[in-house]
Amino acid sequence: MSKYEKINLEDYIQTGEGGQALTYTKKDGSSLAKMFMHGLGSETVEHEFLISKAVYEAGIPCPKPIRLVTDGERFGGEYEVIAGKRSFTRIISQEPEQLEPLSLKFARLGKQLHATPANTAVFPDMKEVIRPWIEKSTCISEPLRARLLATLDSLPSPKTCLHGDFHIGNIITDGEKDYWIDLGDFSYGAPEWDLSMNLYLAYYMSPENMDLLFHLDPATFRKHWSILVRTYYGIQTLEEQQACEKKLLKYTALKLLFNFCKRYNGQGAPNPQLEGLANAFLSGMAPGVL
Repeated sequence: MSKYEKINLEDYIQTGEGGQALTYTKKDGSSLAKMFMHGLGSETVEHEFLISKAVYEAGIPCPKPIRLVTDGERFGGEYEVIAGKRSFTRIISQEPEQLEPLSLKFARLGKQLHATPANTAVFPDMKEVIRPWIEKSTCISEPLRARLLATLDSLPSPKTCLHGDFHIGNIITDGEKDYWIDLGDFSYGAPEWDLSMNLYLAYYMSPENMDLLFHLDPATFRKHWSILVRTYYGIQTLEEQQACEKKLLKYTALKLLFNFCKRYNGQGAPNPQLEGLANAFLSGMAPGVL
């Protein structure tokens, strides 16, 4: 295990929360500690820290990784503080008129990222990140597993960068420069991997979770998604958007089951409702949407 430096969280103030971690800013403003929840071991923390370091060294704008830290119970990484930073979602929640310009900017920044050649000696192929979870997890039924693996094998693996957790909450700005954050799933492959889960978030995330994670309501996120997908792919009509969404569904099915397996460490019984949704996606259908 890499060396962790002990910190005292009394020297920090909690300033953020996410699905897997809480963030604490040092009272002197010099750094930010991202502390993962209890139960998430050092391997997860070290992977994200090392990937973040590689992204930073590749010249992709992100906060500088400083060191691995622990408070004696949890593990985390300490990063550069971006003074005056706000996430795009926080800005939109406070200034609704910023929805369109920030969604347009996010689409452009995403295209730039996806056009960046990836160092394949450092970053993994997203297909091969997903594959072992689909192959080995008990929480996927055998018929669905076969469909997922066949679909996975059919997908391309271009050698360009992917964020891995690509959504408008994972980009921050100080008003002059924009930075990517939460880089633990950074990889390479087809940009559809990054776009696909935004489709799921737009149409299927509960209002409670949407507010918790993005400080937005579902209708606002759907507007953001429409701007994002139309700008990214250069489309204009609803019919073109629907056709594009249909092409993303197979990626959405794989990412959805991948995230489900990770959440439960690949253990447990299949979820019939989730499997039904994944099978519909694999068949080119999005219940209640298309």
